[in-house]
Amino acid sequence: MKILLVMPHPNQKRSFFAKFNYPSLTLKQLAAITPPEHELDLVDERYEPINFNKKYDLVGISCLTYNSIRGYQIAAKFRKRKIPVVMGGYHATLMSDEAKQNVDAVVVGEGEYTWPKVIEDANKGQLKPFYRPDKFVLPEEIPAALHNVANYTPFSEPIQASRGCPTGCEFCAMNVMEGKVFRGRPVDHLVEEMKIIKTKNLFFGDASLTVSPKYSKELFKAMREVNKSSEAFANVNVLSRDDEFLNLAGEAGFFNWYVGIESISQENINLSGKGTNKVENYAKAIKKIKDHGMMVTGFFMFGFDFDTPETFQQTLDKIYEWGVDQVSFSIITPYPGTRLFERYDKEGRIVCRDWSQYHEGKVNYKPVNLTDEQIIEGIKKMALDYYSIKRIIQRSFTNTNHSFIRVIYKLLSNLAVRKFYLTEKLTI
Repeated sequence: MKILLVMPHPNQKRSFFAKFNYPSLTLKQLAAITPPEHELDLVDERYEPINFNKKYDLVGISCLTYNSIRGYQIAAKFRKRKIPVVMGGYHATLMSDEAKQNVDAVVVGEGEYTWPKVIEDANKGQLKPFYRPDKFVLPEEIPAALHNVANYTPFSEPIQASRGCPTGCEFCAMNVMEGKVFRGRPVDHLVEEMKIIKTKNLFFGDASLTVSPKYSKELFKAMREVNKSSEAFANVNVLSRDDEFLNLAGEAGFFNWYVGIESISQENINLSGKGTNKVENYAKAIKKIKDHGMMVTGFFMFGFDFDTPETFQQTLDKIYEWGVDQVSFSIITPYPGTRLFERYDKEGRIVCRDWSQYHEGKVNYKPVNLTDEQIIEGIKKMALDYYSIKRIIQRSFTNTNHSFIRVIYKLLSNLAVRKFYLTEKLTI
């Protein structure tokens, strides 16, 4: 069969800065479990358009919530040509009945055990409406992603060391999709996968590399031989206390940590169920990372129940005090399938069910101590201050112990995020 795998994107405009998008791993993982006798095309709409006139025997679409409506639009175009469409990913897993109304079959959860069966059934013209695995995938049975199948070359190539997240934040559905039990792939499998990746930079798509410090330390030791530079997510609790973890990470080539700081209010953190975060440890964790010569990208959300109009400036002051290298400002979003959505829905606070608006730039619920306008304007003010040209240059070229290459990376990535806030997130 001729198979098309698609990652939709609602915004069809592309630019040089697309190379700094978070790379998608899903399509390459699906490609790895597709039997080799079938011919594959992969299209990530952030990088290239779909050729709707090309003949395919099967189309697979992977969606999050924000791009699900675009996914349904793509499905409709192919189904109009009598081409069967299968949908999977977070949104299809969490809203499987809705997804089935728009496609021929839905893959619920992880695809390693079900995607080959989907292809087999499609080849016979006998697609079932739903495909659900009987269990989570054993870590040793997660194959290396296929890294040579896309027509685009992002700055970082994606890889995944583990699945499963025991934290269970109220606003996140990861442990619904991947389970609550940590599953670390065999380290030697990962090293072999890294060796075939052509790009110098790796992006780990794990929930967090701090879930199992023991596992990650073994991974870091093995990574010394592959000579790659890496970025990954990590939690404050380990970063604030484990110097060995950071030493080994530095030796393994890690240069940037994505840290879900979320809020400077411990009340908000407690309400969200993120037990790894203690606000009192934020400054220590960030200082440790920077003292080890690595950068920090902080993720912040606003619109929590304990946020007030003063929260925005107070947070910005802390960001400057800590010297965070890059930040993401988002409106807390009650994604369907999360405990946050269930709580807000029970409280009668969900005001929008148009999934195209669930991109962390819209207020889709009734806040407690803020108006919609205060949240949006508060984030705008923070972003325009933090991502001003003057601030970007200051962050990139002063008070840094990074190499020249890392300084340029920091500059370009900050400019990419600035463009995103100015042209997309703050104008939609």
